[in-house]
Amino acid sequence: MTFMTAADVTVPPPEHNSRTITPVILSGGTGTRLWPVSRASHPKQFWALASRQTMIGETLQRATGDAFVAPIVVCNQAHRFLVAEQLRENGCEDGRIILEPVARNTAAAVAAAALLAGESDPDTLLWIMAADAAFRYPDRLPAILEKAASVAREGYIVTFGMKPDVPETGYGYIRTGAPLHPDRVEDGVFHVARFTEKPDRLRATEMLHEGGYLWNSGMFLAPASVMLSELEKHAPQVLDAVRSALANSERDLTFRRLETASFLHCPNVSIDYAVMEHTDRAVVIPADLGWSDVGNWNALWELGDKDAQGNVTVGDVVLEQSHNCYVRSEGRLTAVAGLTDVVLVVTTDAVLAIHRDYAQDVSALVARLKIANRAEAEIHNRCYRPWGFYEGLIQGERFQVKRIVVHPGQKLSLQKHFHRAEHWVVVSGTAIVTRNDEKLMLQENESVYLPLGCIHRLENPGRIPLALIEVQSGPYLGEDDIVRFEDTYGRQ
Repeated sequence: MTFMTAADVTVPPPEHNSRTITPVILSGGTGTRLWPVSRASHPKQFWALASRQTMIGETLQRATGDAFVAPIVVCNQAHRFLVAEQLRENGCEDGRIILEPVARNTAAAVAAAALLAGESDPDTLLWIMAADAAFRYPDRLPAILEKAASVAREGYIVTFGMKPDVPETGYGYIRTGAPLHPDRVEDGVFHVARFTEKPDRLRATEMLHEGGYLWNSGMFLAPASVMLSELEKHAPQVLDAVRSALANSERDLTFRRLETASFLHCPNVSIDYAVMEHTDRAVVIPADLGWSDVGNWNALWELGDKDAQGNVTVGDVVLEQSHNCYVRSEGRLTAVAGLTDVVLVVTTDAVLAIHRDYAQDVSALVARLKIANRAEAEIHNRCYRPWGFYEGLIQGERFQVKRIVVHPGQKLSLQKHFHRAEHWVVVSGTAIVTRNDEKLMLQENESVYLPLGCIHRLENPGRIPLALIEVQSGPYLGEDDIVRFEDTYGRQ
């Protein structure tokens, strides 16, 4: 199934300018069931999985237009520059980014966004959503959102219930109750009777046949003032801790860094448990958007464009006599023959091969890798930085080789190392290299040696990316062997 791009969808402007919609994007997940592509260092929301756009990029595009003010993104500190780059690429430079010092689930994230948005406009409607969901029919969203906004302005917390088409065991369910407006049943807005946790296959099948159940998308629309009052009523510990963390927060470049000590006191609880299961303001609107949380590789097979044999392929893939497979290659030629119902994912440093029925079990594999202290469990071979990225090419005893790419106008920190020397060879672009008291300009095929302990910096003054090969040598080559003296991005 081909997805429409979010840029093709226009949301009408709000009825009242004083009650605009504030998109709140929760970007705290790591998506371990989509390993080896999604890892803690670069999780699934920053990958183009369901379309040619990154998942958080699709989310930002859905929340762009006259109906919306600048979005608020809540994420962890490690992903702050990835989020900032996604905001820039999607024309949301004025977006606000809240940094959580530790993970405390969605109730804390929602509370932080509601408090921040409420400072300037308590009546703004918060459109709360995950950064990593996909919609097969985004063109249906504007009408549903307009209806939800009308209901939310009556003082309700509107949740978007997705119409189920299969007995899915990976989602929570919502049981619809009585119509919100008995005299306007055709409005299609209902009280929430109850929330049901992820069922087993038998119960999910029963609910599908019984009817009246919807998938819980985790997407909400509510006035900031209402969300805060319900947090105060049902989860005061969450609200108090986050309020203190925000009051004592620091501004770091374009980021709002929540204070650690206060935030640590916040209970680790979801907004569903903290508020939605207790509030009498919860209503649900059924929505047939072709929604998926893209929680595992089988979900991507279900969403993808299939060939005549039911296969979904991404990248440089060749298939022969294979059926109903999902095969993805992040660069290498991947050839498959004689397989059925298999997921095969190939990256530069890992290969995953599983039956599609075991897609939920990938997180167990990642857990085993973590126990074994395998770096591949959380870190990609390519590591992104605010100035660009680097990736490992070769590693041996007392040496390693990396490729470094620096974006135009960007520069690395002024730094030194205690345990390694480095040799840089420019492959393309122009480099300005600081080496102690020297400043050197290097062109393609020129090189420089940086002895152990020298203070150095790399800068790209040009208009095209700077690419170079770095050869490190020494007894210890870990990334933590960096002493920074000055950094454009405020890193320590």
